[in-house]
Amino acid sequence: MKKILIIMTLIISTLTVLASDLIIESKTQVFSDKEKKIKLDGGVKVKMDNLTVESPRAEVSVRRGNKLDTATFYDKPYAFEINANKKREVKANILKVSLINKVVRAEGESQSSIIEGNTPIVVINADEQEYDTRSNIMVAIGKVSMRYKDIESWSDKAVIVADPKGGLKKLDLIGNAKVKREQNVSEGHHFVYNPLTEEMSVTGNTKTTAYTDDGKKLVLHADYQQYNKNQNSYIGNGHVKIWFDEYYAQGPKVSVFPDVNTGKLNEVYFIGRSKIIQQDKDIVADKIKLTLDPKDFQAEGNVRTIIHDIETKENNL
Repeated sequence: MKKILIIMTLIISTLTVLASDLIIESKTQVFSDKEKKIKLDGGVKVKMDNLTVESPRAEVSVRRGNKLDTATFYDKPYAFEINANKKREVKANILKVSLINKVVRAEGESQSSIIEGNTPIVVINADEQEYDTRSNIMVAIGKVSMRYKDIESWSDKAVIVADPKGGLKKLDLIGNAKVKREQNVSEGHHFVYNPLTEEMSVTGNTKTTAYTDDGKKLVLHADYQQYNKNQNSYIGNGHVKIWFDEYYAQGPKVSVFPDVNTGKLNEVYFIGRSKIIQQDKDIVADKIKLTLDPKDFQAEGNVRTIIHDIETKENNL
């Protein structure tokens, strides 16, 4: 009887402080004074503002003054939050919810989603994820994979910033990061993506592999790259290297633009002292324009051409 009274006192005192912001439901609730925990079993459901968490069993730690602290949910719990027409879902082996800071932590095979209507906009899988319901920031760590519309990504860590209505504002991918869109793949240490402008930048040993309509591969290496989805264009800075068919080119800065008619990558502009190599010829210039289809190039500014092994070839004629 005494234990039941203690449990009721704890719950009533907490609900009095938080008004209707916290509701705890379950088939059974047992309070352990020694462990300072409330153990919940059977159809557990906790509601806090817009956040709802459901699981077969859970336990809630109690701080001094009989204040509830952290709720831990076991056996593959499920959490969701609804804002306007968007729904955020979190699944994992274990969920920990701070009833004070309103932070949700998912551990083990975690998956979170942002759904608009019936369509998933973002799906994130990771070893661990932590979501702050007040700042709308999600941090995912360990074997992170994500799908956002037509973009797939993989990284060691991801930081996702959402707006109050659940829409995506910013995405950071950190460590061994890779982004794939259709056939094109970009790699680097740190990606930053702005979904409002649809621009993506990447730093740290970057590499992009893109394909033309006829299936030919263009590979771009640089210290820094920026991609604009609306314009389908790339910018590369620092130790830029490009491989395409029998062409190899290098320089301090490059811009890659699509053909005005087809919208596919076709024009490559090197700025600064650059070099292009085609079979036995090296061309060095201040500016170089490379066209992919039809294959052609134009060099300007202090142009220097080197043809290798010219004497040997003349002797063979």
